Amino acid sequence: MTKIRKPKVIVFSGYGLNCEEETKFAFERAGATADVVHVNDLVDGFVSLRSYEILAVPGGFSYGDDTGSGKAYANKLRNHLAASIDTFFEGDKLGIGICNGFQILTNAGLLPGALTYNDSARYTDRWVDLETVGKSPWLQGITRISVPIAHGEGKYIGSDALLNSLEKSQSVAFKYVKGEICETQALPANPNGALRDIAGVLGRHGKILGMMPHPERAMFPTQLPHWAYLREESLRTRKPLPKEGPGLQIFKNAVKYFA
Repeated sequence: MTKIRKPKVIVFSGYGLNCEEETKFAFERAGATADVVHVNDLVDGFVSLRSYEILAVPGGFSYGDDTGSGKAYANKLRNHLAASIDTFFEGDKLGIGICNGFQILTNAGLLPGALTYNDSARYTDRWVDLETVGKSPWLQGITRISVPIAHGEGKYIGSDALLNSLEKSQSVAFKYVKGEICETQALPANPNGALRDIAGVLGRHGKILGMMPHPERAMFPTQLPHWAYLREESLRTRKPLPKEGPGLQIFKNAVKYFA
């Protein structure tokens, strides 16, 4: 039997990021090995990015969002780790920023565009339906996916020229669409007013994925908001239930890329 090599993932932590353990769990369930590393250990040289193939910036509320979501943590990266991060992505490596991580990567200039306050001016916590429109190792085999969001500054914005360029180059990863979750719960497809319904974008020729929804919170089918309905449907129609949650495929794709 051929032994599949497990890529190593570094999951950033510190200063209010709070989804590092869930993100680590998701990558390990997908077949990788993952370390949660405080950003200061990178700054001080105790840990090197050279030891890893995948870089992940998880969700949370870094620096309490006091100067705007992701801005202070992005400054930390720019001021202390810009050169090592650039070197990291010059190689055949992958990166992902989820929710606050997405905000951090846009503010750090690693992903295009910006995130601003939801049109509702409220923090929104619910599930959404996404359609894959980009081209990336992260997105292989995914056409539609349902995952949860939890943010107050998730509205993706950019100039018309930027948005046209992203769409033309297949660098929009996901768009909010009216799907199974929205229909069963009578929810609007776009939860925050994101321009052109953009839920995630790609950078570095598809190697970096930034997305506002949380795939690490959709590891198991029992996490789906209509799980009880799916269970009843399965019992009545003998339709088999899914064995995995919809978000797991994103992490499995990253592992498969290095296998």
